[in-house]
Amino acid sequence: MSQQRVLTGITTSGSPHLGNYVGAIRPAIEASRSGEVESFFFLADYHALIKAQDPDLVHQSTLEIAAAWLALGLDTDRVTFYRQSDIPEIPELTWLLTCMTAKGLMNRAHAYKAAVQANIDGGEDDDTAINMGLFSYPILMAADILMFNAHKIPVGRDQIQHVEMARDIAQRFNHHYGEHFVLPAAQVDDDVAILQGLDGRKMSKSYGNTIPLFLTEKKLKKHINKIKTNLLEPGEPKDPDTSAVFQIWQAFASKDQSQQMRAEFANGIAWGEAKRQLFELVNEQLREPREKYLQLLENPAQVEAVLQQGAQKARQQSSALIAKVRGAVGIRPLG
Repeated sequence: MSQQRVLTGITTSGSPHLGNYVGAIRPAIEASRSGEVESFFFLADYHALIKAQDPDLVHQSTLEIAAAWLALGLDTDRVTFYRQSDIPEIPELTWLLTCMTAKGLMNRAHAYKAAVQANIDGGEDDDTAINMGLFSYPILMAADILMFNAHKIPVGRDQIQHVEMARDIAQRFNHHYGEHFVLPAAQVDDDVAILQGLDGRKMSKSYGNTIPLFLTEKKLKKHINKIKTNLLEPGEPKDPDTSAVFQIWQAFASKDQSQQMRAEFANGIAWGEAKRQLFELVNEQLREPREKYLQLLENPAQVEAVLQQGAQKARQQSSALIAKVRGAVGIRPLG
């Protein structure tokens, strides 16, 4: 493998929002076009089942998220774009890794510890409503990464621990069965914008403060108008660095446009006018992808065909690797 492999997972548990676009989708697509890395993108529908147990939601989200990446310009000829559940070798590898993973390592996973703490704080039994999917989630994530021997895993700070766990699991497996896995490293881009949502907190589905990516023009305008601002009047200087309006502007604007808007804030632009300009900027950039996205939603068979092609491409590698790993652990023909 001469090129560095970069692997990105996208959980299929909702509709993509502006924060996903700015923080993950746009930089990932840009990086995949550079030709400097070999990019793998997958729809993490098995991961979605940990929290989302409404089958229609998982199914619809898979379509929406796949359509969003395609509409935003992901070139599937240059990358490997697949659905996790189309690669049967991934759950098989998950089990082989599970048999080499210390339970103590899983006990230390942040998401599991937070769920236990929430139960304790609420006076419940430690493990109330905690399923084995949540507990062993880092092993499935390790299988996703190690299946394709990815070198770099772009993640937010909250996911660094899971990549480190994948590395620990790979080291332990390699030590016991021989060198089969590349040791992955987390890649955190501190320059990537983390957008504020409508209420000023980080834009997140769990806070219910998102601006969905492909709203109609009318709904997009409505959402932007809901962004929380302070009570400063027109003519009063405003601080761009504490403003969600300015922050979203900066994520979509050129440097010149950002400087101009910064000057407008100093001159006391009215909040209504700032939001109007923000709507026009965002709407213009999303107009063409929105049309493509809506077209794809109307043609799910077209999206399915792309995913099946991606699965075929991915399985050329996953089937070869799982054959070696099965042999290494002793699951091989008798004669």
